[in-house]
Amino acid sequence: MGQREMNNKDLVLKAVRELFGDKDPSAVDRWVSPSYTQHSALVADGPEALRELVSSLSADFRYDGARVIADGDLVALHGIYYGFGPVPLVAFDIYRVENGRLAEHWDALVPVVENTVSGRSQTDGPAQAGDMERTEANRKLVTEYAEKVLKGADYSVVADYTSTETYLQHNPEAGDGLEGFGVAAATWAAQGKNVVYTKIHKVIAEGDFALVQAEGEFGVPVAYYDLFRLADGKIVEHWDAIPAIPAELPHDNGLF
Repeated sequence: MGQREMNNKDLVLKAVRELFGDKDPSAVDRWVSPSYTQHSALVADGPEALRELVSSLSADFRYDGARVIADGDLVALHGIYYGFGPVPLVAFDIYRVENGRLAEHWDALVPVVENTVSGRSQTDGPAQAGDMERTEANRKLVTEYAEKVLKGADYSVVADYTSTETYLQHNPEAGDGLEGFGVAAATWAAQGKNVVYTKIHKVIAEGDFALVQAEGEFGVPVAYYDLFRLADGKIVEHWDAIPAIPAELPHDNGLF
């Protein structure tokens, strides 16, 4: 099967496996567009910078994938990188595919937290997207939730979007349920870290999963990557990564 015939999810998984699993710099020639646009805070722009990164990976480097969401030309990965630094990093990666190649990349990386309030890890839980027929309804619901609740801060309508019975939490500092998040938010506010969303950049949806990429403030300027799982028209599970936005990037493309 040629690259043009592969679906985007399989294409990205194969490319990432060869790049970061096999650590094969020549995979850049097979899978990466000559005009590859980089938004990561870790890597300079273009395919040659990616080749240098792959070439520099240590023997103990590995990536453990947790889940994948494909939405048109965008494919989002959620997993953990080991060996990028002294501690494992939970990561969301978003790739845009064009003409059978990786054309653009965004990411968010935060340290793994061993002891979480909920007892869940930052990546465990359901891995496969289901309820495919509800993709567009779920996209609409999460987009509204992102605009009204996350950005608009209208918490009076939270229960319109989030289940009051089941809300499984993977943010390491928050407990389950809306009450658990409320307790965490109060603690953060006391620390000078109010949850503020200023712009919603992307909503990537497949079946019962929807990933929101946004920016805002959490004591400092941050990127917000929030992954939601939905059931019966309500949000029932949440994973996230909230990295600080660095003052300088190794390219001129911005983080978003």
